Amino acid sequence: MKKILLIIALLSSGLALKAQESDSTEVTRTLINDYSMIGVNYGVTFSNTVFNPSKHGRAWVTTPNYISIMYTKYSKLFDYLPYFGLTVGVAYGHEGYAFKANESTGYTEHVDGATWCSMDVIEIPAMMQCHIDMEPFKILANVGVYGGYRRSIERKGIAPDFDETYAHKFKDYENTFDYGMQGGAGFGIMLDPIEIHFNCLLRWSWSTLYAPDYHSSYFYRFANPVDIMATVGVYFQLQKRTGKTTAMLRREAREKVYGKTENTSGKNR
Repeated sequence: MKKILLIIALLSSGLALKAQESDSTEVTRTLINDYSMIGVNYGVTFSNTVFNPSKHGRAWVTTPNYISIMYTKYSKLFDYLPYFGLTVGVAYGHEGYAFKANESTGYTEHVDGATWCSMDVIEIPAMMQCHIDMEPFKILANVGVYGGYRRSIERKGIAPDFDETYAHKFKDYENTFDYGMQGGAGFGIMLDPIEIHFNCLLRWSWSTLYAPDYHSSYFYRFANPVDIMATVGVYFQLQKRTGKTTAMLRREAREKVYGKTENTSGKNR
């Protein structure tokens, strides 16, 4: 992770220096403040699941109504590079799997008789966000982790393997606690103090859907959901993104009255 941050920092430094270059005139670089914002995202989820042993004929489950509320705080790296932040929040999403019939044999894969499954998931994502502002647009990149809870399930299947008792109910050996990695990329339109963000996120669960030995204590099987979320979000800036903030103006006024002070060894002088 340290190497990745160093590479990003070096690339960002190059972009910052390039932005200040000019053939004959000096280019003024826009000062980006340390600011925060809060926003609401809405989108659609495309769900799939990776099985081991593998299952053929996997298909995507498309589910609308992905909703998240996110708080984002931007800060300067090394007190100079204004390209990084932390975004955390709460989201309501979906996981699932589906299988389509084999065209030549007509056979359809299943999980204990279930050929289609969709789960509602409440999650808390926490991601590092890199942003590069190019008025009035910004490029976004996110990477981080999440923890969540699979609160409900709906599945359909084929007899005689499918048990209707569990069409809307988790089985004892199925995991409801969810966690994993999440990240993605997108872009934003900045209409200060409003920002509109368009993102495509990938969520990879590290929590298998069921206990790996529920059929046999000698044979292990896994099923890890992989989901893609396409979202659009509206964010409100809680502080000024550019220019002098209220705190800056107060500090300047104080310095004019009392003079500039420097902190050395924990003492002002």
